[in-house]
Amino acid sequence: MNNIETNAADTPVSVTDDSPKMRTLMFLYNPRSGKGLIKQNLFDIINILTTGGFYVTAYPSQRPLDVHDKIISEGDKYDVIAVSGGDGTLSEAVSAFMEAGIKKPLGYIPAGSTNDFAASMGISRDMQQAARDIVEGVEFAYDIGRFNGKYFVYVAAFGMFTDVTYETPQQVKNVLGHAAYVLEGMRRLPSYKGMDLTVYHDGIAEWGNFIVGLISNSRSIGGMAIPSLENTSFDDGLLEVSLVRTPENPLMLQQTLNDILSNRVEYSKNVLAFSTSDLTLISEEGISWTTDGESGGVHNEVEIKCFKRAIKIIVPRRAETERQTAAIPMIEKTSAVHSASEEKQADE
Repeated sequence: MNNIETNAADTPVSVTDDSPKMRTLMFLYNPRSGKGLIKQNLFDIINILTTGGFYVTAYPSQRPLDVHDKIISEGDKYDVIAVSGGDGTLSEAVSAFMEAGIKKPLGYIPAGSTNDFAASMGISRDMQQAARDIVEGVEFAYDIGRFNGKYFVYVAAFGMFTDVTYETPQQVKNVLGHAAYVLEGMRRLPSYKGMDLTVYHDGIAEWGNFIVGLISNSRSIGGMAIPSLENTSFDDGLLEVSLVRTPENPLMLQQTLNDILSNRVEYSKNVLAFSTSDLTLISEEGISWTTDGESGGVHNEVEIKCFKRAIKIIVPRRAETERQTAAIPMIEKTSAVHSASEEKQADE
């Protein structure tokens, strides 16, 4: 006798007893991210996911926070959730996962202009390859940050270079590399006074005047790999903190940037660098922050906390990331579910 099962779209589908069970996947995408490349790849992406064993329900986001709200309201109906867009779209999805306590795997197909998270995790910028990696990839438990109650995926930042990082065209960064930051920093230095901060972490209080601050869980920020972050571990429950003291002159600025971009921050007296699971930053004047490349608001006091291995991200098997947790192959996990189901049916 055939069983009647219901797919994610509430359409009855007949499945015979000896047919492999397909898993349900909700695919949310931002049609406006980057240059709208999703429109050229949408059919192929859905076909790859479907032939890979998923019932796919696709939904284009219609407004800001639409991805977030859709996951909150319907995420529990699916076995896997996948999103496509820029870092902002991914941040919406992760925030929904954290707020709703969703523990299901999250797949990501990058479609933005920066895609720092994808670069750090080895996720392909080729959208069809990224879709194949959702089918064939492994789960990785990734740390998530929280900034004054708002979750972020890979970076919270303030200061002189935070807008340079995201506003500089990628082509310029590709040509000039780190020099783009040095040149822009020198241009702005005369008019930039830095921020007076007191920093509390691990039972320690430190203070100073800082020109830029990065609290991150990434090896790439603003579309560029940062050498001083090349040893970042994504699942150790710690965030990497880099606070750059305001230089007295352009020469000191250049030396400080060279230290950061040459992975010599531990020897630089002008950079306060450490790893921590939580910290508080207090300033008399309001400071403008960004989180995951989006506006984080203006704050006098900021509390930042790391949640260890909070989200299960699907990453490529070939990705060269440092994984301290056991990665669970998606295919093997599916087979295990099928085997358990078959054993239960045999017992019955």
